Amino acid sequence: MKANLFEGKGVVLRVGELYLKGGNRHLFMKTLVTNVKRAFSDRDDVKLYTGQGRIFLHGACDEDVLDRLRWVFGITSYSPVEFCKKDITAITECAVVMAKQFSGNVDTVFRIAARRSDKSFSHTSAQLGIEVGSAVNVATGYGVDLEKPDLSIGIEVGREWTFLWTETQKGGGGLPVGTSGRVALLLSGGIDSPVAGHMLQKRGVSLIGIYFHAFPYTSDGAKNKVIELAEVLARRQKKFKLCVVPFAKVQEALRDAANPGYLVLLYRRAMIRIAEALATEVGIKALATGENLGQVASQTLENMAAVEEAATMPILRPILAMDKAETIDIARAIGTYDISIQPFEDCCTLFVPAHPETKGTAKTAAKFESRANWQDAVQEAIANTEVILL
Repeated sequence: MKANLFEGKGVVLRVGELYLKGGNRHLFMKTLVTNVKRAFSDRDDVKLYTGQGRIFLHGACDEDVLDRLRWVFGITSYSPVEFCKKDITAITECAVVMAKQFSGNVDTVFRIAARRSDKSFSHTSAQLGIEVGSAVNVATGYGVDLEKPDLSIGIEVGREWTFLWTETQKGGGGLPVGTSGRVALLLSGGIDSPVAGHMLQKRGVSLIGIYFHAFPYTSDGAKNKVIELAEVLARRQKKFKLCVVPFAKVQEALRDAANPGYLVLLYRRAMIRIAEALATEVGIKALATGENLGQVASQTLENMAAVEEAATMPILRPILAMDKAETIDIARAIGTYDISIQPFEDCCTLFVPAHPETKGTAKTAAKFESRANWQDAVQEAIANTEVILL
């Protein structure tokens, strides 16, 4: 990037946790830049630039641009900015315009927060604050309050850029998706599992989704709902593979051989076995679910232990200790809540008794499994899994 290469509107992106990564920082930054570029691949009017530890977008800062940045993980905050010439007159004029655009009144107070990283610039940070602040005061009549201003105008003068801003929006935080490996998410049509996937992506994980579809007991509406949920998660990573597993025959086999109270536990043990097989095919070594401790009768420590006995991979539960209200708040924020509450039941609601076992054991589950020919049904489900690339 050359000095004063551009003027006009744009966005400055800030990172936080990435600066703690030491010798690997450049790898995290490279992935973040790639993810930002991907987020704007269809916006020819938005260009990305990097320099001096900064990431900039230039060309636009409309609501669509800001909305796309919201869930690019690795960004701590971002600000719509106005780029201008590295000249005290140009900087002052830009600050005055910004101040006049602010909907203030006679009681409005402001401050100038100036930073000069280019030490060859004619004015120090303090001198910038005084000169630009004086011009804003004369032009608007606003008072000055450095501690609790109604309007804060930021100014940054670098070797290769100069920009001003008046607002900062919170970013998604976390780590860039793609820096923490891959996990297979057991994705249902409910509220919890998409939020669990979101939380993993925030920690840099790339996902594949595994959905258990019990057609003809459940409709294609249930399947389409899960595809919609997967599409939300897919926006945050390079590609998203959704595996749709035909699960009805597995459920039928277990239903006919087990105590009804154990059915949910048996279904989940079968799901884990199938998910592991599908994950292994693509080199994934961990699973994740949207389970939440004590949220429903079947999600107890005893039942979770009985399910894990059937697993050979780690099972991650990102929302294990969250209140339902917290999960719903996140679902609303990320755009999955309205999809999840569509009235289509998934396979977990089939053949389920009113009072499922809450303290199941792996030994008892294995006893029921020994009475059923579920292995053939599991292999058939794996073989007939539909793969949808999003």
